[in-house]
Amino acid sequence: MKVSDIAENEFSGHFGTYLKQAGDGLLIEELEISLHEFIRFVQNIPMDKFDYRYAEGKWTIKDIIQHVMDTERIFAYRALRFSRNDQTPLPSFEEDDYANNTNSNGRSIQDLLTELSALRHSTLLLYKSLSEEQLKRIGTASGNQISVRALGFVIIGHQKHHQKVFEERYL
Repeated sequence: MKVSDIAENEFSGHFGTYLKQAGDGLLIEELEISLHEFIRFVQNIPMDKFDYRYAEGKWTIKDIIQHVMDTERIFAYRALRFSRNDQTPLPSFEEDDYANNTNSNGRSIQDLLTELSALRHSTLLLYKSLSEEQLKRIGTASGNQISVRALGFVIIGHQKHHQKVFEERYL
């Protein structure tokens, strides 16, 4: 399935922003490809940039990588819940609270990328295990409707969004 296969009733609100950035490849392939592209991109960033902040109060590249992982975990959890037909509305999360309570800047970039890779493999295994029916199930998160398959593409689009932020503001 591709982003173009997702019906308008499968997402609402801010999720559409990330769907647009996900590209139009197949979900499983894009989850794999986007991980490798991101890791390769980050490995080419000069070492002195990982702790750089382009303005006071802004996150470092390490903070953003941790944020990408935290967000993927939350979106994958939502996908799991919705795929199991759990109709409990799930709350939003405050990204700054998460960012302020990590040790991302005390970690090596290799450690962060290893964790990201392990996390993405877990996400891939979850998505590979789901039936077409489960992928089309819709739940409510952050006050917005979203399908399980749309969440997979949101994970990709969110990561790509932050890669663009790196290019525009950090490098």
